[in-house]
Amino acid sequence: MARVVFKFEDKDIPTKVVEDAAKGLSLLEVTEDNDIHLNHNCGEVCACSTCHIYVHKGEDDLPEISDREEDFIDRAINPTIESRLGCQCIILNDNAEFEVTIPDQKMIIGHEH
Repeated sequence: MARVVFKFEDKDIPTKVVEDAAKGLSLLEVTEDNDIHLNHNCGEVCACSTCHIYVHKGEDDLPEISDREEDFIDRAINPTIESRLGCQCIILNDNAEFEVTIPDQKMIIGHEH
């Protein structure tokens, strides 16, 4: 199982570590399965930017970013070279280790799980 460390721009939220993220799940699905808040308005179909995250480690164990995903990242708040959409970050390797930062979600109006 993959290991995912979730950090948060909102310093009031402590770091959360998921030790059992299954290959084939998206990082968004991992947040949903582990009660970690990450907005997602479009239903995980790469049609918005609300599940924007920063992937600091583990990008080699994710699919390459698509042109469509890049287009929506351009619409996200404060995109960087490490920006991805959580719905498009499918875990490709059971032994993967990820470090992810979830942007402050307070400014985003969207679906909460």
